[in-house]
Amino acid sequence: MASNPAQQMQEEFLSATRKSQEIVLQAIQTWVESAQALTPKVPSVKLPFADQLPKPEDVVSGTYDFAEQVLANQRKFAEDILKATAPLLPHDSKSA
Repeated sequence: MASNPAQQMQEEFLSATRKSQEIVLQAIQTWVESAQALTPKVPSVKLPFADQLPKPEDVVSGTYDFAEQVLANQRKFAEDILKATAPLLPHDSKSA
């Protein structure tokens, strides 16, 4: 259970996001199954240099790996700024 209201809101948001993603995924799977049943088999077409293109799953994986690195760098930057500006923030007289 969440320890504070902000954390609880975050958990509820993430839960709602996961549920909506599951609904969309189920709808897409149903659509693909229907499309496959209705669409005649089309012969594959050989495009020049198509074998040199990255696979869709590699593009997704690489993009998210990059985004994780950017987010980690931004987090470290924000933490470093907090440390650098800490002397300017008011201090609790009880802990000093």
